[in-house]
Amino acid sequence: MAANSGKKNTMFTEINITPLTDIFLVLLIIMMVVAPTFQSMDNAITMPEINSGVAIEQQNAMVSVTRDGSIYLNGERIQNENLIDALIKLKPSLEKQEVVVKADEKTKSAVILNIMNAAQAAEYKKLIVAGEPLNKKDQKKLQENELKNSTQS
Repeated sequence: MAANSGKKNTMFTEINITPLTDIFLVLLIIMMVVAPTFQSMDNAITMPEINSGVAIEQQNAMVSVTRDGSIYLNGERIQNENLIDALIKLKPSLEKQEVVVKADEKTKSAVILNIMNAAQAAEYKKLIVAGEPLNKKDQKKLQENELKNSTQS
């Protein structure tokens, strides 16, 4: 009996971590099951896709907008208030009644909305916003053409 009583007096110094491990594994499994539902909440929003292989036809009315908000219709600078009249005058010479908007990435959305309103007022059937923004090279080319045209006049 002395041997048994000696075992009772010794201290238990080890911690059993098995229940703790079980709890962490259960929590991990719960998170793995629940996490995909959080990612699928924005399935109602569909992002527009850009067809990279489709070229924009040049027979359309091409409206270009530079970084500073200057508007060009088929390479010629035009004031915002004259855009509707210019689109109406250009309409008979076009194969398709489409307006293509190509703008710099820093262009304010209000300018694009004004162009959309002008195309609607001129009764164009379709408005296309080009997926590739107007790059600096094209902006510089438009401004150089404007300078050439103004010096020739």
